[in-house]
Amino acid sequence: MTDFHGVFPYLVSPIDSAGQIRTDVLAGLCEDLIQSGVHGLTPLGSTGEFAYLNNAQRLAVVQTTIEAAKGRVPVVAGVASTSTADAVAQARACQKLGADGILAILEAYFPLTDAQVESYFRAIADAVDIPVVIYTNPQFQRSDLTLDVIARLAAHPRIGYIKDASTNTGRLLSIMNRCGGSIKVFSASAHIPAAVMLIGGVGWMAGPACIIPRQSVELYNLCKAARWDDALKLQRKLWRINETFARYNLAACIKAGLAIQGYEVGDPVPPQAALTADERRAVEAVLREVADAVS
Repeated sequence: MTDFHGVFPYLVSPIDSAGQIRTDVLAGLCEDLIQSGVHGLTPLGSTGEFAYLNNAQRLAVVQTTIEAAKGRVPVVAGVASTSTADAVAQARACQKLGADGILAILEAYFPLTDAQVESYFRAIADAVDIPVVIYTNPQFQRSDLTLDVIARLAAHPRIGYIKDASTNTGRLLSIMNRCGGSIKVFSASAHIPAAVMLIGGVGWMAGPACIIPRQSVELYNLCKAARWDDALKLQRKLWRINETFARYNLAACIKAGLAIQGYEVGDPVPPQAALTADERRAVEAVLREVADAVS
């Protein structure tokens, strides 16, 4: 199985006013992120606004990312649906395009039992021949993955990773203790990445890494080198990004941050709204604060 580790930015989905994916902008962002040292790319995570895109837009985002990566870093493509059959079809399409892994996300309108949640993720993993990262975000998902479900899914030969956005770091340690080496844990921006690395995480998949890639990679390198004093010093600086973004819509924040840096990524997909002028200034201010965190 491919070894996924390190910093995987959740990519934005740049869209023009006609609803077309700005493939040139996305490809340029991917190139710059790779040059900044990121370890992988994740299109169609939460920051990629997967819930607001149609199937053609989703496939365009994934294809553009894969073509831009040129095999230099793994591409783990987000797959999300309320329907198991649709999620399976998406996963197969992403593998056919050349994705190196699948980030499996559950959307739910009606509540689901543990068995139904498990069957959804298992069906995706059964449908592909590439590694699957299961993603849980209890703040937004109607049906969460319990520790029992995670432990059973960890036994699947293609489910080797979990990205947990629960904000509960204790839960991450419980997953590690329960599952041992059968599943590796990625942090989310809802957690403190350095703390997750300290307890045994393998990296983080998060939107903020799009706008602070060099700083994120340096933080990862410090953690891997067990230079915890230096890592925590940098982490404290970078946490200002998380604090600011927690106040606003995440996609709007990342897109505003990228626009400030010169990327024409457009606004969030309606009914989401772009940041107000005051909110954008707050993002700009915090980006200036952390810009010199890594020389």
